[in-house]
Amino acid sequence: MREIVLDTETTGLDPLRGDRLVEIGCVEIFNRMPTGQVYHQYINPERDMPAEAFAVHGLSTEFLADKPLFAEIADEFIEFIGDAPLVIHNASFDIGFINAELARLSRIAIPRERLVDTLLLARRKHPGVSNRLDDLCSRYAIDNSRRTKHGALLDAELLAEVYIDLIGARQSQLILAEVPSERGGVGGDTPRRQRPIALTPRVSDADLEAHRAFIALMGEKAIWNEYTAGA
Repeated sequence: MREIVLDTETTGLDPLRGDRLVEIGCVEIFNRMPTGQVYHQYINPERDMPAEAFAVHGLSTEFLADKPLFAEIADEFIEFIGDAPLVIHNASFDIGFINAELARLSRIAIPRERLVDTLLLARRKHPGVSNRLDDLCSRYAIDNSRRTKHGALLDAELLAEVYIDLIGARQSQLILAEVPSERGGVGGDTPRRQRPIALTPRVSDADLEAHRAFIALMGEKAIWNEYTAGA
């Protein structure tokens, strides 16, 4: 199954009050494994950058001045995500901004049924604790040392790793890789369970001696002599 892990950066917190997208980062995963395919784009928000937002992601008005408008990248963005489920941390925030940009272009909004909100998943799995992206990286031993500031593509890459751990897919992959199937799959034959106490032999010494005597009657060239030589 194809899924897209997505993150955005913005000029603020509320698209209904004039805040805009300034960066989109997407990571493709297939069957819960990153494929290496990504989509990344900085966007000119057509407005100034508040100091509070700049402190979060470090994207200045000057840096974004020559970047494309959302209208110029909308088609390639929509083509990349296709109809795949969108895996987003605090999905209502990001999808609110994306749909606001699509509405400005009279484009169809992305339905919320497509969203997989990792924040909600994390809260169910780890109730009563902080479930920010940094917290989840620490919890699952994912290296986030490059994350000195927020960045849409870097955060999407980290979230892809978190998501795989959060839903237990990485553990399942390790089990499939390390434990062979009952039909002799990866890694060779299925390990056989050993009895803690060996069964008592049902063939007595007298039975063995009678068997040897019977084989001896067949002559020295009988093939059964090969099997009784070490007995």
